[in-house]
Amino acid sequence: MSSKGTFDQISPSEFFYRNRDLAGFSNPTRSLYTAVREFVENALDACDQQGILPDVHLSIKAVDPEKPDPKPYILSVKDNGPGIESKHVPLAFGTVLYGSKFGLKQARGMFGLGATMAILYGQITTNKPVFVKSSTDGKIQDEFELILDIQKNKPIVLKHETQDTSKTGLSISICLEGDYAKAGAKIRDYVYQTSLITPYATVTFDDPKGEKFRYTKIVRSMPPAPTIISPHPYGVDVETIKRMIGDSKFSIPTVDNNTIEKVKTELGLRKKDLNYTEIMERAKRRWSSLSRNIRVVIAVMSFLKMDFAKLSKIRIDDIDVSRKKLTYWDFGESKSFTIDMDPETDYYKQLTNTVQGETLVSFLTKRFQRVGRTTAEKFADFAGFKPEKRIGTMTNEELVKLSDSLQKFPTFLSPDPSCLAPLGAEPLEKGMKAFFNPDFISVIQRGASAYSGFPFVVEMGIAYGGDIPPGGTKVYRFANRIPLLYDEGSDVVLKVVEEIDWSRYKVKGDPPLVIVSHICSTRIPYKTVGKENVADRPEIERELRLALQFLSRKLASYMSKRGLAEMEKKRANLYLKYLPLVAQFCTELAGKQKEPDYKKMLKEAVSIEAET
Repeated sequence: MSSKGTFDQISPSEFFYRNRDLAGFSNPTRSLYTAVREFVENALDACDQQGILPDVHLSIKAVDPEKPDPKPYILSVKDNGPGIESKHVPLAFGTVLYGSKFGLKQARGMFGLGATMAILYGQITTNKPVFVKSSTDGKIQDEFELILDIQKNKPIVLKHETQDTSKTGLSISICLEGDYAKAGAKIRDYVYQTSLITPYATVTFDDPKGEKFRYTKIVRSMPPAPTIISPHPYGVDVETIKRMIGDSKFSIPTVDNNTIEKVKTELGLRKKDLNYTEIMERAKRRWSSLSRNIRVVIAVMSFLKMDFAKLSKIRIDDIDVSRKKLTYWDFGESKSFTIDMDPETDYYKQLTNTVQGETLVSFLTKRFQRVGRTTAEKFADFAGFKPEKRIGTMTNEELVKLSDSLQKFPTFLSPDPSCLAPLGAEPLEKGMKAFFNPDFISVIQRGASAYSGFPFVVEMGIAYGGDIPPGGTKVYRFANRIPLLYDEGSDVVLKVVEEIDWSRYKVKGDPPLVIVSHICSTRIPYKTVGKENVADRPEIERELRLALQFLSRKLASYMSKRGLAEMEKKRANLYLKYLPLVAQFCTELAGKQKEPDYKKMLKEAVSIEAET
């Protein structure tokens, strides 16, 4: 690298402006589809989180209907969700990588990226602002007109006003270049499949040609909302551990006038001026009732031997526990001082615990899910650490050792699935029945499993016959209730389906067969940020295969019964055709006038046919 090279830094929005293909905005066709996806999924997520049965309205209109594609379109999405607080609206829609979905729980969105990328794409292709309307109380609606400062990754509010309203919810409208002639089929299919996997939602789509596609809710019950959980030991690396340690360590409070007033309040000294000795005596008597940060200030005072008046004129710069030194800056003398701390005092222990953080056992039990004290102590022995080891004193080498040991320790419990919200077997079955009207249907929801410490659940349904047209197996892929329509060739679900030998399950030729697969997880292993295909993680592949094999056996049982029924039906038809002739021939051969009573046999044959 040249020493004369120019170094610079770009914002996240600038990066995605230059590399928008990564987020699915590669061309007008794909971009229009991706923008629809992002806005609809945000609307559904908002309703899901508040337990509101979603009612989402999607509209796409051409700015100039006579102009050929690609051309500018106005894309609008409106929902009946909880809305977004006014103070968050500009940042939520004008800042890349800003959002509410970074917690460890299941959600359609993952990156805080998609909706803002759609707005950014619209801005760079049409130079038009985004219009956002939001109401959180059903009385006042905030209306924003804004654009994105791409270089600074900040919103620029062009207009903000309020209006009266009668409903909560959010609506967003952007102008972007798109190619509906090519994207229309995918968008209509997306709306169709979204309604299939979200049977509790009503979704309406007004397309540019004036057609309306409306899918009303099939069920009125929603999956329980997922909860945010702590990370699992198998799902963290060194960087994550360092951040967790930083969050767990208690920082030395700034000793300013506000802090001093808090100390006085807890010591009951609001109206009294005591000297240093009297302050320490009062603190000693009330020690057990003092909050942690106040104890730290008292400990600092014990080594400085200062009263409140002197304490307000200094700044604590460093507490070096290993060297037992405390360094502070004296504003009055404009110089730095370093004093020794007596390690035999309880105050030193207080500072040590504060600076060095909690013990390893405490860190494991408080910061990770499903780790109890016994398990934490066993892990400490397994990893070669003392249980009382202070987490803040670990070296880089020890942190790497801790991370590696967390991945290898064999007896951690499986991840907590409460952060997941699978659709459920019954709603999935009802949705499939309503959409496909099959002769046979079977649905399974597998138990929670995990990959790399991230919990996931596989749901799958299989449908055969009825209104399903022949022509081969049709696979519908979903992840966190998102339809996956692109890049199916490299998806793990297709891999599993293609490996099935359907002849073993009595399915031949091009059957009228539908498979619906849904993976829900706190971290779907998408191959790209475009969220279109799922990587073939061994754990996920195994669960998919087990689910499909179970359903295939159910289908094989149905096909066997159906085959037997068809044989019985053919036999009954033979009876119906030839039995009267046989009866007539036998009567003539015997020289009798009256034919035998064969109608009883015919009734049995007809009843068999009716049953089939």
